[in-house]
Amino acid sequence: MRLLDRYLPAYQFRETHACLISAEPAAILDSVIAYRPDSDRFFRTVIGLRELPTRLLGRPDGPRAPFGFDDFTLLGRSADEIVYGLVGRFWRPDYGLEPVVDGPAFQAFAAGDVARLALAFATRRHPDGRTQLVTETRIDCPSRAARLKFTLYWLVIRPVSGLVRRRMLASIRRASEQPPGERSGHVTAAGSP
Repeated sequence: MRLLDRYLPAYQFRETHACLISAEPAAILDSVIAYRPDSDRFFRTVIGLRELPTRLLGRPDGPRAPFGFDDFTLLGRSADEIVYGLVGRFWRPDYGLEPVVDGPAFQAFAAGDVARLALAFATRRHPDGRTQLVTETRIDCPSRAARLKFTLYWLVIRPVSGLVRRRMLASIRRASEQPPGERSGHVTAAGSP
């Protein structure tokens, strides 16, 4: 059973992207763990635009760091898959994030007015000897109200989300294909400072 199916078997929204990488699955998954989306200028720009209303309106609990991978919880890792989770009201300017400490807490989280998002990275051998890296995002909105709110948000964010995922895969591919001695601790996007 895939880890993703364990953590989020039922969902209403889904997006997948894939690329081929000339590297071993373990090296690729290590590059996934090291990846930092905030190293990508495009990601920083779209998150800055996404968070502009919150900054303009001010937050009663003070400023927070920009949204990034640190907001996700590592739910599980196997030899060929990594799954991250996030729970919140993503349609709100502040994301409405709910704390989740681990995989069992993610599975047990039950509130009708939030969405649960699982982001998986899975590797599998390709017939030509390379490794295919697939990223799959699933979102579960347990109530009709949450589904309606998320649907409107999804219609706006999905094209940008897809572009971010493709850029992420390209960065992970570049990092994974570097000789082991040349890999850095953080995977960064090309052309980013």
